[in-house]
Amino acid sequence: MAIRRLPEHLVNRIAAGEVVERPASALKELVENAVDAGATRITVRLRSGGIDRIEVIDDGCGMSPEEMALALERHATSKLPDDDIENVETLGFRGEALPSIASVARLTIESRVRGAEGWSRIVDNGELAEEGLAALPPGTRVVVENLFAKVPARRKFLRTPRSEYGAAADTIRRLAMARPDIGFTLEHDGRRNISVQPGETRAERVAALTDRQLTENSVAVDYERGTAKLEGVASLPTFNRGVADHQYLFVNGRPVKDRLLIGAVRGAYQDLLARDRHPVLALFLTVPPGEVDVNVHPAKTEVRFREPGNIRGLIVGGLRHALDEAGFRSVQRPSAGALGNWQTEPVGAASAGVPTASPQAYQQDYGQRGAFFAPSPGSEPAPGQSSVWDRSPDYRPAPEGRAEAAEAPVPEAADHPLGIARGQVAETYIVAEAEDGLVIVDQHAAHERLVLERMNRAMAEGGVASQGLLVPEVVELDESACDALEERIGELIELGLELERFGPKAMLVRATPAMLGAGDIKGLVTDLADEIAAYDQHLSLKEKLDHVAATMACHGSVRAGRILNVAEMNALLREMEVTPHSGQCNHGRPTWVKLGHGDIEKLFGRK
Repeated sequence: MAIRRLPEHLVNRIAAGEVVERPASALKELVENAVDAGATRITVRLRSGGIDRIEVIDDGCGMSPEEMALALERHATSKLPDDDIENVETLGFRGEALPSIASVARLTIESRVRGAEGWSRIVDNGELAEEGLAALPPGTRVVVENLFAKVPARRKFLRTPRSEYGAAADTIRRLAMARPDIGFTLEHDGRRNISVQPGETRAERVAALTDRQLTENSVAVDYERGTAKLEGVASLPTFNRGVADHQYLFVNGRPVKDRLLIGAVRGAYQDLLARDRHPVLALFLTVPPGEVDVNVHPAKTEVRFREPGNIRGLIVGGLRHALDEAGFRSVQRPSAGALGNWQTEPVGAASAGVPTASPQAYQQDYGQRGAFFAPSPGSEPAPGQSSVWDRSPDYRPAPEGRAEAAEAPVPEAADHPLGIARGQVAETYIVAEAEDGLVIVDQHAAHERLVLERMNRAMAEGGVASQGLLVPEVVELDESACDALEERIGELIELGLELERFGPKAMLVRATPAMLGAGDIKGLVTDLADEIAAYDQHLSLKEKLDHVAATMACHGSVRAGRILNVAEMNALLREMEVTPHSGQCNHGRPTWVKLGHGDIEKLFGRK
């Protein structure tokens, strides 16, 4: 086949495949143009998630008729005053966005320079349809209609309008964070969803676009190293989310999704958060233009640094410095020598040698005090299977260590491997005395695993029982999060959670899983929305049951900071002894550790 030069319209369509992947991609290019034009207010209107219509209005410098015609040609740009592409300081500079969009949609551009008349130009899928005078205030108005209407192979791969709107809203949110000096408005199908005013501080803008509670649960980041500077807002380790979608990273004012930066954030929070929890943050990295290459991706979402090691060190050091300077520490870092004297039980050791039947007898003995830890129905031992209760038919509740003298000896370890509760430390850890040493249990981590195992058993038996709320609770979320939950209402009912749409940005909770109780309903629904948003659209919740059930179990478990009486502590220990996998929590951390008698003697110099 002979080599030939491709026609102009086909070249533009090929370029569109690189630049315009979906409505959010086209929107990003148009809003970046408005920012670079010096706009102080930008209004975006979408229809059907941007598939049918995208409208961007700004009050920037505008274009003359001659500049407008030139802007619709490939590789024409006003953002490179010279040939020094290494020192580009604008958001867009390739000069391919407008002609690429015009080749796959109907594009209308209306613009007016201050002191001149406005001009309009319409291009329909690469062909000039009409042009002429237009009446509008100074600035530019761009309308994109019927994206990919004449390219069915591309249009059929677009997602639902809700999904496309979610991507478009995320694009606006990131660009608005980068420029708090510019006001942004986003309307979808006639409803205003984002509205931020110019002149806000960076912290105010980030909180307005993420979570208002971030203001009280974050630290300011301001750190310099050499010619690079890191600024922004980072949440405390205790203020976290279930997915990493709430991390916003910027390089020289440009929103990016760079592996190096994401890995540095993970490294900074490595020993402060569980592996499946992620901080909420917005970090703004400023480096000399010559130290970063922004021309490595057509959509400019990836960058390459000249000294990546220095950048990683800057981010890790900056985040650590901010968290430490503010006086917030999520975890204690004991010395390696002290930890060396502690023996951590291997995962699952709690149930080693003990059958996995669920206890029933202690529920009657403890009465109402132990009912909180009651096992789920239908969990009796299988025929022929024994349990500790079979071996101890005259079992009575263990002595309450804090309320009475230890008149009776500690039961044999064969009956109670985790010992008898003697007290609670820091309202978080249960201290128990076993025959062969001292046991310390993380009450939240342990009960979290127990609740998860109950939920798994209930699902295997046909579904989780729900408990109706006396007064339904309203949980406010982003519209996209409400959409994601609404699509999965039927599957969530099987997990015992009954939701109902309550306006564009709220969900009404009518019932929760009975084994969880009311608890932190807002946190539960918010985390579930994050989990669902992270899944592929075609995956059901049953395919991701481990993550969903773990999220629900976490919110329904005994929290650190809750004072337990001795009966409740012993009930928790007894259920751990007969529950599979109770040696580790849902996040992979150990739920208990043991300090043997020999180790205690070593600590006091007796050996």
